Amino acid sequence: MSQEGEKSILVVDDEPDVTELVEYKLRQAGFRVATINDPLLIMGTAREFQPDLIILDIMMPELSGIQICRMLRADPSMCDIPIVFLTARGEAEDRVKGLETGADDYIGKPFDSRELLLRVSAVLRRVERPTEEPGSTLSISNITLDIEKHRLTLSGKPVELTATEFKLLRLLMERKGRVQSREHLLVNVWNYEADIETRTVDTHIRRLREKLGSEAGIIETVRGVGYRAVDGQ
Repeated sequence: MSQEGEKSILVVDDEPDVTELVEYKLRQAGFRVATINDPLLIMGTAREFQPDLIILDIMMPELSGIQICRMLRADPSMCDIPIVFLTARGEAEDRVKGLETGADDYIGKPFDSRELLLRVSAVLRRVERPTEEPGSTLSISNITLDIEKHRLTLSGKPVELTATEFKLLRLLMERKGRVQSREHLLVNVWNYEADIETRTVDTHIRRLREKLGSEAGIIETVRGVGYRAVDGQ
């Protein structure tokens, strides 16, 4: 990872015109940037460059963005790197599949450069860990969230979460028993305006429940409204 104040981004897309445009806009905004047009080079380049964030096209030959995302999430040295997918507009299923695979956000092609920068900045803000009081933890049933160490344990065993999943679970646990609407979660976890697709929340909740396993019941669905954390049954 790059030093504080100098964030690095890896852009992966098989279309050189896309990577050149994204690289130009990101460099203008003060980021260090590396680009790849051959998806088969992703793992070696990512290990060497150690980006703070990866922008990843979904539709690529030989190796799709979905496959690459799974590979990155399975690699202990890179599983925490946030991923923003580039998707063709109208590919709703690809966006959902990307979020389920472990992506943190997505943006549709053709994209507005300002929106891309806003999305990237929002994801990087979620990843940054604010200074916490030592020993600050949240617990429900057999779930313990260590805020200072940014770690989840389930019955004493560590469970890997992405930065977005951690922030989502933390917000629900901090407001245990209080219903959080999808719109409220989008604004407070994703820093979005409330008119963004609420399915983003549902997809992350589904993924979070899968990771919680037998304790998934602490996240209760309030039909037509949103979600809340409750004591496990």
